[in-house]
Amino acid sequence: MDPEQLVAIHKNHAGEIISFQTSSGRIISYRKALNEAEAGTITGVNINETDEGSASLVSADGLELNQFPDIY
Repeated sequence: MDPEQLVAIHKNHAGEIISFQTSSGRIISYRKALNEAEAGTITGVNINETDEGSASLVSADGLELNQFPDIY
């Protein structure tokens, strides 16, 4: 299976990213995107871990994920 990339986002009412669309058209949750990025299934993102142990996704090319187009 070829690696996918994240191409669009969906935010909740508070403006937080809650899901992504991949280059193959799948809609996946933020948590699933983190897991797949760790496994290498999704490329083009890096995982940023805080001192408290929480993880977040950041674009590998320096773009803010908030700049991705909205799914809907």
